[in-house]
Amino acid sequence: MNRKERLIQDILLFAVTALLAVVFFFPIFFNVMSAFKSNGEILRDAIALPKDLYLDSFKYLLTETRYPRAIVNSVILTVLSILLMIVINPMAAYAIGRTNKRWTNMMYVYFLLGMMVPFQVYMIPLFRELKMIGLFGNLAGPIVIYISGSVGFGVLLFTSFLKGVPVEIEESAQIDGCSRLRMFWQIVFPLLAPCTASMVVLQGLGIWNDFLMPMLVLPSGQAKTMIVEIYYFVGEYVSRWDMIFAGTTMSIVPVFLVFIFLQKYFIKGIATGAVKG
Repeated sequence: MNRKERLIQDILLFAVTALLAVVFFFPIFFNVMSAFKSNGEILRDAIALPKDLYLDSFKYLLTETRYPRAIVNSVILTVLSILLMIVINPMAAYAIGRTNKRWTNMMYVYFLLGMMVPFQVYMIPLFRELKMIGLFGNLAGPIVIYISGSVGFGVLLFTSFLKGVPVEIEESAQIDGCSRLRMFWQIVFPLLAPCTASMVVLQGLGIWNDFLMPMLVLPSGQAKTMIVEIYYFVGEYVSRWDMIFAGTTMSIVPVFLVFIFLQKYFIKGIATGAVKG
């Protein structure tokens, strides 16, 4: 391939990439733009730019609705679930990855099989079980479900990444008298930072944007999560689009900041896991 053909190929690739970027970015731009418009402005011309910064929607959401409590619930569900995932999944993957025995291989296959079962298949029995153990109607129920649902993916991700961690490092630590638990958290776990960042972004995004679980498990008549509270502004005859876009914009900001902070580790973890897996 000569220089001219390579230049044409690079231009076409850049044009396609730019087009895809615009296509994916436009819904976010439209949402943020509409968040600063009144409901009347949105209904008159949805794609027009706002004439001025209309902030009454944000003020109303934060002072006259259950949205502030919904923000707290979303933060509690996401943060606690992710923290417990970070504690449980790496240790489970380490036990499976470093113990080459038949029963650990069976456990690995068992976790992978759990990823293949659709949630709708066991949804009703799961809710009945939550009622039996007293976790239905409070924040502990979704947290337990999120953690258990992440084990299959977490074990797969961390086990693949552990293949690139030299065993000699652990053997040296054991010779120096380091216990197995201390060796894992002080030596092995810091090496799993890219993998951990990948799990935090992927699982955190799924929990933050989840609608079905909080809608069904948390008690009715009370604040649930941000996504569920936004849904209540969609009416059968009238919808408050200004509230919907304002609430959605506020829900986007934390996710965007976390992704920017963990972007480097997230991309490295995905790329490394794909190569090693």
